[in-house]
Amino acid sequence: MARGGARTGLIGRRNECQALDDLLAQARAGRSGVLVVRGEAGIGKTELLNYLLDRATGCRVVRAAGVQSEMELSYAGLHQICAPLLSSLDELPEPQRNALRTAFGMQVGDAPDRFLVGLATLSLLAGAVGDEPLLCLVDDAQWLDRVSAQTLEFVARRLLAESVLLVLAVRESGSREILADLPELPVRGLNERESRRLLDSVVTGPLDQRVRDRIVAETRGNPLALLELPRGLTAVEMAGGFGGPTDRPLSSQIEAGFLRRIQSLPAEAQQLLLIAATEPVGDVALLRQAAERLGISVDTAMSHAEASGLMTLGTWVRFRHPLVRSAAYRAVGTEERRRVHRALADSIDASLYPERRVWHLASATMGPDAAVAAELEGSADRAHARGGIAAAAAFLQRATELTPDPVRRGARALAAAQAKYQAGAFDAARELVDAAELSHLDEVGAGQATLLRGQVMSAAKSASAGLPLLLEAARRLQPFDSELAGRTYRDAIYAALTAGRLATGGVRDVAEAMLSVPGHVDTASREGLLLTGLARVITEGYSVGAPLLLEAVAAFRTEELSREDGLGWLPLVCRMAHSTWDFAAWSELSARLVDLSRGSGALAVLPSALLLRLSNRVFAGDLRGADSLAVEANAIGEATGSSFFAHYGALVVEPFKGRESTTRQAIEAVTQDRLLRDEGKVTTATQWAAAVLCNGLGRYEEAYDSAERGCENPQELGLSIQSRVEFVEAAVRLGRTARAARAVRTIEEMAQVSRTAWALGISAATRALVSEGQAADVLHREAIEQLDTAETRMDSARARLRYGEWLRLEDRQADARSQLSEAYEMLGEAGAEAFAERARLGLQAAGVKVRKRASVTPVVLTAKEAEIARLAQGGFTNPEIAARLFLSPHTVEWHLRKVFVKLGISSRKEIGSVQLEGMATTP
Repeated sequence: MARGGARTGLIGRRNECQALDDLLAQARAGRSGVLVVRGEAGIGKTELLNYLLDRATGCRVVRAAGVQSEMELSYAGLHQICAPLLSSLDELPEPQRNALRTAFGMQVGDAPDRFLVGLATLSLLAGAVGDEPLLCLVDDAQWLDRVSAQTLEFVARRLLAESVLLVLAVRESGSREILADLPELPVRGLNERESRRLLDSVVTGPLDQRVRDRIVAETRGNPLALLELPRGLTAVEMAGGFGGPTDRPLSSQIEAGFLRRIQSLPAEAQQLLLIAATEPVGDVALLRQAAERLGISVDTAMSHAEASGLMTLGTWVRFRHPLVRSAAYRAVGTEERRRVHRALADSIDASLYPERRVWHLASATMGPDAAVAAELEGSADRAHARGGIAAAAAFLQRATELTPDPVRRGARALAAAQAKYQAGAFDAARELVDAAELSHLDEVGAGQATLLRGQVMSAAKSASAGLPLLLEAARRLQPFDSELAGRTYRDAIYAALTAGRLATGGVRDVAEAMLSVPGHVDTASREGLLLTGLARVITEGYSVGAPLLLEAVAAFRTEELSREDGLGWLPLVCRMAHSTWDFAAWSELSARLVDLSRGSGALAVLPSALLLRLSNRVFAGDLRGADSLAVEANAIGEATGSSFFAHYGALVVEPFKGRESTTRQAIEAVTQDRLLRDEGKVTTATQWAAAVLCNGLGRYEEAYDSAERGCENPQELGLSIQSRVEFVEAAVRLGRTARAARAVRTIEEMAQVSRTAWALGISAATRALVSEGQAADVLHREAIEQLDTAETRMDSARARLRYGEWLRLEDRQADARSQLSEAYEMLGEAGAEAFAERARLGLQAAGVKVRKRASVTPVVLTAKEAEIARLAQGGFTNPEIAARLFLSPHTVEWHLRKVFVKLGISSRKEIGSVQLEGMATTP
């Protein structure tokens, strides 16, 4: 785009420049900013980035540019951003440091979780800020490798108070999937007056008015087109306009113009441009080596290439525009491209850049080649170890194409399909499974192919769609790989439990399929006990399967557990501990699962772990602990662009607080969630939440209806069982004792099997509600004793509430006041406001005046501020808090300053004396 000397004179870009100036001023003032500059090819995005660069005097600047041919090289774009900052890598927390070092191939280790890499990048960028802001500029972001784009999107969503300005230029035709919902600056074409002014700045000879009008009309205000198209016109065309119109896309016309300029260069200069276009990194030394291998007079060719204005050679090779690169690459035939790829492969040091070398080598190979295929497979292993799943998939797919042996080709196609599935490329994964099945797969390979089809269907469509395939895969794998078959059954039944009530392929179908296979599981192992017990609970009844589940849960609790087994099995074990009323095991194992997920950076498991732990803390009467877990789960949701974690956390916690508005919002959000729409368990969870809410508020008819729907499908276990407890309370309040008694008998049968203090306590509590006189009194006291032993303080407090209400109706006012007072204190301390209000009203009816608890305190923190304050009070450092909540330490410090102001304190030392419990929070 033409300028009046400096970039401050960009034609027609006053508003865009002002927006960039405002963001830069904001960054200088201590706030971070993010902007996606979006527009078509040639519209001036790069010029706007350069304008910002010119204005950023004194700022530290890091730059990156996406390159189309580099899209399969994992973390290539992110490395461009981070490379100048890696001297500070040792200052990061160890898990973050190791994640980033592994991602960049600086050390060998397990594949790092991409969100941990994102957190490390956030910390690295924030740590690079000094007295002036850090400016991060990314051009052609639509061509970043997928994992780099995802990481930068993660960072963009977490920037707040770091003085970092991240600006990404994206071609309008690029996918909006990666950089969606970030602040955008759309760049449109120049108006007619601005277009004519820009055109006049580059046309030196006579230009017919009709030609001028046509150029302005056809370019639609695209600056690059206005600058480049006149270069392709002959003098006759410029004078008389005899060229004729074209219906090609504008980008094609611009590229064609570049192609004509390339073809006008000497042959060796054209070859040099081809080499530069083929090697995406822009390494000048490598360009020279490859050119010399092809017999090119390098200095002369470089001189011609630079003189053309199409390419500049400094520290790095830079093209005038990405369309120059594509024009140079398309200007020659396939054989010439292969020759250049071969020269580049021979010039790259394999010990330093093995992936780049083998990618060029594969591109130079025309037919099957076992040696090259083996090298590609090795590169896939290295890419996978760095967390570059998309890159690994690309290497494996190309390895498949080059493998001559059909047996080996099938195995590689299956590995490529697995990598594509992990990368979220479901259509490509299905195609590769098809290709694998056309090859010679053995029985294990065939079972793995079916398993992969089931996993793809589950992820791409719904749990019910994938379940039949998962079951078929488990049956096929059982005779050959019982361990993999067991994991497949585990995943199938977990998916079925999550999906809940389905028309076909539900949890009962899964359980029956598991039990129908001879030798389906080894009950000598804890894993086999767990799966057999669960299957028998579903098919034969609670009394048959629950003893096996209790034995399995105890084994997982007491025996050693590897990291892999812990992450894979504990989510299901925790759910079974809940369903068998083993509260101690549920508490211990859910805490272990959260610690294991946090410590290993397993962010794929951590959200589920947090929600399992959150539910446990609710029954423990620790709603503030549950709130803390909900904030952490929400932080992961914000980082990953998912709101489900926040909504589900609220669905579990808010009903006990008696907050109808937030509970209803959570119910609505979970019910309408597109990814959960086909899962029947949503009905169970939401109806249980509504039943708890309404029982607390004393609206028993509504509670009855909701609880009845919540326990319609007992095979789901978990909250379906808890819905039965809520049903009993509501039914008794409405005088529907016979209906309540049937539910009580079911709970009693469970308790006699489980024999845990929690089960016996709930059984006694519900039996008390349908009993009379001395029998009821004994059962109420037994319930309180057992629930105190179980340490389920929420149920224990509610048992006291029910006992106190019963005593008042029995006209034992003194005893009622004692129980209701204890219930009021316990429920109030827990934050169960509606149930506490029920206790207060009971006390008032028993003749005790109790002041209503204040629902609002003078100081109101946001949920995130409250959690940061609690962690600071607990001795966590800013970096530790940042790692827990997916923030930068700068943002933690910014939040803490706001907390200090609200609390009227000035330092961390004073926060220890602040009473945070009971303090009101806002979302």
